Amino acid sequence: MSNKILVVDDERPIADIIKYNLEKEGYKVFIAEDGQQAIDYTYEYKPDLIILDIMLPVMDGFTVCKKLRENVNTPIIMLTAKEEEVDKVLGLELGADDYMTKPFSFRELLARVKANIRRVNFSNNGTEGGGQIIKSSNLIIDLNKYEVRKDDRVIELTLREFELLKYLAQNAEQVFSRETLLEEVWGYEYYGDVRTVDVTVRRLREKIEDDPSNAKFVQTKRGVGYYFRRM
Repeated sequence: MSNKILVVDDERPIADIIKYNLEKEGYKVFIAEDGQQAIDYTYEYKPDLIILDIMLPVMDGFTVCKKLRENVNTPIIMLTAKEEEVDKVLGLELGADDYMTKPFSFRELLARVKANIRRVNFSNNGTEGGGQIIKSSNLIIDLNKYEVRKDDRVIELTLREFELLKYLAQNAEQVFSRETLLEEVWGYEYYGDVRTVDVTVRRLREKIEDDPSNAKFVQTKRGVGYYFRRM
């Protein structure tokens, strides 16, 4: 069965070009032209990936992303014509997995789409590790179920947050640079800002740490990167 992608962009020529090229790669593509339609189509078609423009009528992309993240963990790639760093960071903080600035090459977009889809397919198969579980203090990471629990409470993570936590936990006590994490967790050579890693780590800490400002699981090695502390 083909993976489904929702393209959200009110500039129909751009949306049509993206749709045409993705369909050539074998994906099933739907187009939404405003923010509310994006939310409606997400629940109707249940896409495996959302390509979401920021500048939309009815409801902007930031609001769409925030609303979807209340119930949906589908990977989101945000598109923006803006260069301001604050816009990129805000999108990531609201739960987007990635961003691209217009204009962009389709080759680069396709690389990011494929990387995210691979992870969706892998998590849906749920075959890794035969139910392997990683425990650290009161935190339990179930690699087979793609589930994280703390004190018997399930913690809702996006796919990207889970992938980052899984990678760090599987390599506990080993320090990784931001560039290495982008390559290993995001799944491609990244043509962007390593701030992506910092924002994702911050979101992850807010969900799994008792005190995000004094993290005990995901640690920072100043001037180097991040590592997972096994307890």
